[in-house]
Parts: sequence; C-alpha cells; structure tokens
Amino acid sequence: MTRTTPDAPASPSNATADRTVLPAPVNGYRGIWYALGYVYEHGDKYSGGLGTYTADHVPMAVYAPAVKKTFFTYGGTTGETQRQLVIMVSYYDHARHEIPRPVALHTDIGVDDPHDNATLHIDADGHIWIFKSGRALMRPGIIYKSRAPYSIEAFENVSQQEFTYPQAWPVDGDGWLMLFTKYRHAQPPHLHRELYWKTSRDGRGWSADTKLAGFGGHYQVSARAGRRIGTFFNWHPGGDNDRRTNIYYAQTDDFGKTWTNVAGKPLALPLPGPVNDALVEDLQSHGRLAYTSDLNFDETGAPVLLFVTSSAAEPGPRGEPREWTTLHWRDGAWRRRVVTTTGHNYDMGSLYVHGKKWGIVAPSERGPQAPWAGGEMALWVSPDEGATWKRDVQITKNSLYNHSYARRPIGATDPFYSFWADGDPTRMSRSHLYFCDSTGRNVWRLPYNMDAATAKPEKIRT
Repeated sequence: MTRTTPDAPASPSNATADRTVLPAPVNGYRGIWYALGYVYEHGDKYSGGLGTYTADHVPMAVYAPAVKKTFFTYGGTTGETQRQLVIMVSYYDHARHEIPRPVALHTDIGVDDPHDNATLHIDADGHIWIFKSGRALMRPGIIYKSRAPYSIEAFENVSQQEFTYPQAWPVDGDGWLMLFTKYRHAQPPHLHRELYWKTSRDGRGWSADTKLAGFGGHYQVSARAGRRIGTFFNWHPGGDNDRRTNIYYAQTDDFGKTWTNVAGKPLALPLPGPVNDALVEDLQSHGRLAYTSDLNFDETGAPVLLFVTSSAAEPGPRGEPREWTTLHWRDGAWRRRVVTTTGHNYDMGSLYVHGKKWGIVAPSERGPQAPWAGGEMALWVSPDEGATWKRDVQITKNSLYNHSYARRPIGATDPFYSFWADGDPTRMSRSHLYFCDSTGRNVWRLPYNMDAATAKPEKIRT
C-alpha cells in the first residue's frame, strides 16, 4: 500500500497492486484559487476561490446519520500560494463539533484546474465513494472507494473512465446511476459537451455509455428523490457555451430503463434537437442565457429548478438584468418565479426545500470585489413554495474576499447546512472554506493551518 503525501500525491500511476491509496493528512483547509483567463472590461469570466466549483459537480457533501458526520470533498492545495489542485476529503463531526485534518486523495502534477474537482457519495454500507472528474480526453475520470465504512484513512482506486462532471446516485436495490459529460468535436474552436449516463450494480462494472443529449452542447445538474433521478440542462448552440440558453428537464423512475419528461411522456434518446419533449423554457427566442445552479424536489417528488438568466456571457452591465429564477412543476404546469437579481453569471447558489418553506443560499449581495464572480452570501426564504421570496439574512458581511459556490449537502443537517469558499477574484489569494447553519446567522470558517489532528471550526458570526 502507498502512503501519499503532498510531495508524492495520489495519482493513477502510484496506486499499489491491490489499488490501495493511503492519503496523507494535510495541515489545514486551503481552497484552490483559479482564473479562467478570459478577461473582459469588467473582469474575468470567472475566477477566485473555486474549491467548491462547479455547479455540475453534484453532490460534494453527504450527511451520514449513522455516525453523525457530514463527509465532503473540495478542490484544495497544500501550499501557501501554489495553484496545484489536490482532491481533498474530510468530514465535520456533529457530535464533537470538530473537524480532522483533511486528506489529500489525488493530484495530477501540474494541474491547477478545478474542473477536475470531485464529487462524493455514501453507499448503503457506509463506504465513501469519490468520483474525480476527468477533463475531456486529456485526463481520465477516476473512482475511489473507502476501504472501511465512514472512514477517509484508506481508499481503493476502483477504476478509470472517460467522464467529466460526474453525478453518481445510489439507488437502493439497483446500484449506481451516473450522469456525466463527454467532450466531442464541434465547430472550431468549440467542443460539444454531450450528456451521457450509465449504471452499475457495484460501482466496478459499468454498463455502456448511453447518450442523453448532444445537440450542440449542454451543462446539467441532477438530483435524486427516492427512486427518481432527474436532471435539468441548457443548450449551447454550435457548441459555444457562451451562448448557453434554454432549459430542459428529464427524469427516470426505473434506474434508466426509461426516461421521460416531467409529465411522464417517454423521451426518445438521444434527444434529437433543441425542440424536443424535454424543453421546459425557450430562452433563446428572448435573447436570454441560462446558468444552471441546483435541482431539488418537493414533497410530491416534483422538481424545482434554480438557475440564473443573463443577457450576455461577459461580466458587467451588458448581462443585466441577471436574475435568480426558479421553475416548479405544480398542477400540471411549470411555475416560474424570479427571486432576485445578482451581479455575475457565475454567482452559483443552492436550493433547499422543506415542505412549503424553501431557501436559497447564494452570493447574491455585492461583495468586496464587485462585479467579479461571487459576493457576500445571503439566505433567501419563501414560505409559499417559491411564490414569494425575501432576503432573510445576509450571511457574510464586510468580507475581505468574495464568497462563491454555496453547496448543499445531501441530507443537510445543522450546523453544516451549506459550505463554500472565498477568494480574491482579481488576483491570486488565499482561499478559506466556510459553512453555516440553516438560519444563516451562525457561520464558521475552517482553519487554514492546523497544529493538531483535530480542531474546532472558527466561529466568525453569530
């Protein structure tokens, strides 16, 4: 077995014959800083602390009631200022209100891109599964499984496959259904981001990749409610993701045997073109772009979609109004509501559904580096299934850096209700990790440096 360290990180090439990886603890929670490098008059397309990026990495945290811990993954780094991406895994111990040192599970030397971030889930036996995103054909996707239930001390390198943005959902009695993306050539200089799915009984042997949609390109966000797995996605005309538009929704209740639209009408796969039975909202005809954020389900199993609409791909006033928008399937129709406006296309947030009371945690408020990506976090609440919204509390205030990419754990349980990272999007900086409770009035920061094996998170607001 191989003990990995920050200087000899886990990778596809250094797992031992029995494929065991022993990730080394890291002395602190340090998020990855990244900039795409597409700089416009009003800032980069997106940049900053992107440890919990992207919206297409679902889920990144899961609460395990059997041990009262929330396990999570994020894109981190082991140095003070370096931009080497390391896939980190850790947990928050609810009973002790403490966290251990995170462990460095995987590194590809020279890769600083958080598109390679991982997702995390827990199977019925308590094993932690990490799905490390690949990047087109340049780097493979990798699946890891913990050697022991509810443990991050040792993992097995299960397999390497072609997948980006893995979204794997365990279904009782059947196994895993994974939604993911493949990159295919389109009109130069663009690549089609095509959507696929596949299944596995045990996470080791997988069915053939089956295309869901590939008529130009797409980004998707998925979720599960019981046996139902739903996904909603946009469309990139000509493969150009700066023209992303429209909203589509598809679901399966039988482990992928059939896919339907929200009304139960079977879909012919792959979807044939931009006008199809999965189409929910035609934004293209209104000159609007769509940026997917989160998908959740109400008590009846009906989907609720959260996304941002915009008028332009670049930052700044050309994109205004940028609107947080929900779509809820209710009484045989989609109910559309605008929650509030926001300052950047990549101000990603998460949607919480508790009966008729809904919530959104998002960087909707102006941050210290406006109008760059991110801002101050806020909690928006609706008492009537999204019919009306109000800002209940501004979660962060007077911050040094912008906060971004608030993530919802599966089974979110106080106080680890939402977690995210901060960072200066205008220049390389430190990036801290944070979490808050369901009131938004209690916020903690994870320690950037740790001198002991465990630590209490630092409370920064009450």
